[in-house]
Order: sequence, then C-alpha cells, then structure tokens
Amino acid sequence: MKRPLLEIYRKLFREFGPQRWWPGDTPFEIIVGAILTQNTAWGNVEKAIGNLKRRKLLTPKSLSRTPASTIARLIRPIGYYNIKTKRLKNFLDFLNRECGGSLKNMFKLDTQSLRVGLLGINGIGQETADSILLYAANRPVFVVDAYTKRIFARHGLAASDSAYEDLQGFFMSNLTADSRLYNEYHALIVITGKEFCRKKPICRICPLYNNKTKGERTIKNEG
Repeated sequence: MKRPLLEIYRKLFREFGPQRWWPGDTPFEIIVGAILTQNTAWGNVEKAIGNLKRRKLLTPKSLSRTPASTIARLIRPIGYYNIKTKRLKNFLDFLNRECGGSLKNMFKLDTQSLRVGLLGINGIGQETADSILLYAANRPVFVVDAYTKRIFARHGLAASDSAYEDLQGFFMSNLTADSRLYNEYHALIVITGKEFCRKKPICRICPLYNNKTKGERTIKNEG
C-alpha cells in the first residue's frame, strides 16, 4: 500500500503545494489552537488566539494564572467557550503537575508516554492529542480526522467505519516515520476534504479524480 499512498500524496502536493500547517508562532500556541479548534472553524480560532495574544497570555505561566472567566471571555468567538476554557485549564493542570509547567520537560517524555498522558486529560481525544504530538512536539504520529476517513474510504483504501487506531496504523505502517511527511500529508488531506471531498463530493475537478475506484464512482453517482 505504500505506493498508492505516496501517489495520492504527490498528486495533492502538486495541486496545493506546501500548506505550512499548523500555524502558530510557538509550540504552546499550536497546542492552544489544537484544543480550541475541536468542532470549530479555524477562522474563529484565529480570532480567539488573537485575543489571547493581545493580552500576552500565550504562555503556560500566564494562562495558568488567568481566571477561567477571563479566558472564556477572550475565546468567545469559538463557541462552547466555557467547555474549551475547562479543557485548556485541564491541559495546564497536567503540564504543571507532571512537567513542572515546562513544555521543554513535557517534550522530553517519549512519544508513547506523552500520548498516554495527553489522552488522560479530560476533554482531549485522540485527534487532539496526536495533533499536539505531531505539530507541537514534532513527533512522527499520523493524525486521523473525518476527512481522512472519508477520502480514503471513497478511494477503496479504508473502510468507512474504520477505527481511529486502525486507520492511523494503516498510514504509519506504510509510510516512513517522518514527522514532516505526516504533517504535510494530513494538511493536504484537510484541504482536499474541504475543497472537493465533501459530503456531496465534487469529483470531476478533484486532483484525485483519476485515482478513483469503482467504489468511489458509486458514491459519486449516489451523491
């Protein structure tokens, strides 16, 4: 499966070019963005992060000292701001308790231990934890999201009901363990899902059109 996976990657890269994802000036800003973007449009996350930046709160120490009510007000553009505030505070509690409040210490943990620790934080699921590992900690961990499942199911490379771990394992067992490759690949998957592989797909102008399988053509006809 390595060859078709790389061919898909090359087609998407030729179409879209480098995505330079995840946007963020610091690893902590990337972590905050990963937590805030759950079920939220990225444009709203940018507004929330801009509010935090203007108040000079985008450091673990500053945000830890900031009352939850203040954070909630500043991240209001994302919606569910009270829930997201609690998740940020939960992450900071973990960072302070387990790593002395230091991202440097957190990044010293091996990948598996850090992943287990992140998944133990209330409100952080697999996609968010892996986004933190890949984009903030630069670990070769492939991030899976709804776009990944949809695109690769339509191309006959995955089952539509694949479990997160199974689909992640599919990529990681067939691609070189390279955080830069995983980073770019996931970002390209996201833009493809947004632009073409929607719930009602726009197949004929999709850069992967020639790569389609019989199963995908059936989905297109049904759509």
